[in-house]
Amino acid sequence: MKEDLLHYLWQYKLFYTNNLRTTNGATLDVVLVGVPNTNSGPDFFNAQLRIDKQLWAGNVEIHVKSSDWYVHNHENDENYDNVILHVVWEHDVAVFTKDNTEIPTLELQQLVSKDLLATYHKLFSKQQKWINCEQDIVDVNEFVFHNWKERLYFERLEQKALLIEVLLVETNNNWEAVLFQLLAKNFGLKTNATAFFEMAQQIDFSIVRKEAKQVFNLESLFFGQLGMLKETSENAYYNKLKKEYNYQLKKYKLPKADRSMVEYFRLRPPNFPTIRISQLASLYSLQQNLFAELIQLKTLDAIYDFLSVSVSEFWKTHYTFEKESLKRNKKLTKSFIDLLLINTIIPLKFVYLKQYDKLDQAVFMKLIEQLKPEKNSVIDNFLILKIKSKNAFETQALLQLKRNYCEKQKCLQCAIGNYLLKS
Repeated sequence: MKEDLLHYLWQYKLFYTNNLRTTNGATLDVVLVGVPNTNSGPDFFNAQLRIDKQLWAGNVEIHVKSSDWYVHNHENDENYDNVILHVVWEHDVAVFTKDNTEIPTLELQQLVSKDLLATYHKLFSKQQKWINCEQDIVDVNEFVFHNWKERLYFERLEQKALLIEVLLVETNNNWEAVLFQLLAKNFGLKTNATAFFEMAQQIDFSIVRKEAKQVFNLESLFFGQLGMLKETSENAYYNKLKKEYNYQLKKYKLPKADRSMVEYFRLRPPNFPTIRISQLASLYSLQQNLFAELIQLKTLDAIYDFLSVSVSEFWKTHYTFEKESLKRNKKLTKSFIDLLLINTIIPLKFVYLKQYDKLDQAVFMKLIEQLKPEKNSVIDNFLILKIKSKNAFETQALLQLKRNYCEKQKCLQCAIGNYLLKS
């Protein structure tokens, strides 16, 4: 038996409540279980109990065994002086207050459904599983699952908001600068996200504005700050970029990159850092007030049109500096723009509207539900369990479920785990 299960049983009153009695035989009626306490002190505050028909208000402490009270030295802690009930799985010793009054104790082991315990042990069995509820998740009530996914999605947005709030402080609430840093991070994809993000943080956004008149200048700035112009080359375009960057380096007193920060390993050519940097540079050479424009766009088609940029002329016939290729415009695809929406634009808009008290969750739901479902190993594994995703809202919710609940064994804090235990 684990204490977190006892907390769960008490919080949701998942025990037989008819004719309750304390270990001393007093009648017990649970009026209010109290408020869970996540800090130090008793486990539940402000409970209300009727013991032998007298109403008591105070705190509840929960342990596996009664003797744990003394193991944890609660008898010497004044925070526990107002405990009116000791809830335990096994009562093995009487517990007393400082004035030698016995604290009423409720023993649960004979009051909990065997089916509930069996379901709990099944969830947390030690056999190898991808998620604990993989055999039963498909049977969860659709209404319960959908509501939980909605909460998971906004929980995920709140987590993404934490980085945005830090960046806003660092940039003195410069939304355009924060958007640039986050877009750079996302243009780097998983492989080069850190390198692109660090590059963007090293360049004050005022410099981006000054250099944005020519896409070439932005390319030299971005390539150079990523350490991609350190080599000797016979390519004329490369050398021209390098010369321009050396001028920018001195002009803006930028920190030098000792080596190339980017990786090409396992990347398809359209995702090479060279192509993504040229697209990012093209975007900022075309749009001087990107955040101000994006925040006004209401429809998905308008966003696709707005972000539909291609590479500069050189990169239409190259994927790397050395080798020429067939000519292609290499525009940002809708699937890539979807990633920018999911990971940057929607979270940033969420923080912006929330900060100005204009947040309408229905608007965000409508937008994210229009995006195609993401493709990754987590979503593939849910599909094996017959959990299908119709859109990006559902894939984002499932990612949050897997990483913040399943992987952390937080089944008792999960609506799915709750549903399976209660049913």
